[in-house]
Amino acid sequence: MMKPLLPLAGLVATIALGGCATPPGPVEVTRFVAVDQTSRLGQGTIFIETMEGTDGDSLELAPYKAAVAAELTALGYVESDRASAGQIAQVGVGKYFREAGDRRGPVSVGVGGGTGGYRSGVGVGLGINLGGDKDRLGTELSVRITDAASGTSLWEGRADFSPPENSPLARGTANAQTVASALFREFPGNNGETIEVKVSE
Repeated sequence: MMKPLLPLAGLVATIALGGCATPPGPVEVTRFVAVDQTSRLGQGTIFIETMEGTDGDSLELAPYKAAVAAELTALGYVESDRASAGQIAQVGVGKYFREAGDRRGPVSVGVGGGTGGYRSGVGVGLGINLGGDKDRLGTELSVRITDAASGTSLWEGRADFSPPENSPLARGTANAQTVASALFREFPGNNGETIEVKVSE
């Protein structure tokens, strides 16, 4: 049975990622950490799978799973098959489109629906209003790391990025690497904290 992670007060910080130039907008990241399990994070074997409710055969998901795998390996994990893994990383991706001038309302921080703890979206809401007059293509990357044996949640995070629709960072591998890099920046982060990671093309 998965134990929910309880959010602390939401904090906002800003971290630079990339150079100057006109930014395509920040990546807004919220993370939750099982504070009594932090010593287990960033080490051991891990298996990366598609989050329940996400199309496992989607070609669009492949670069995001690859980007998450690269980030986890850089943190110290060793990728393995599911049977040998001590931890499981579940990856989900959602896309949305916002026309120029539209303000996207707050979105729940819950991952994959459900109730209780982190997945309920209680306490913290995310909303990005980047302004400007360009259509924007948004990506929401969600990752949950659990204990393979018990299913207990160790770490959960969500990255939301909506660059201009014509930006080279709006799609494909570049988009996947951008949101994954932001999500795992200064891993594991603080429980319940929301940060904005600035990016540039």
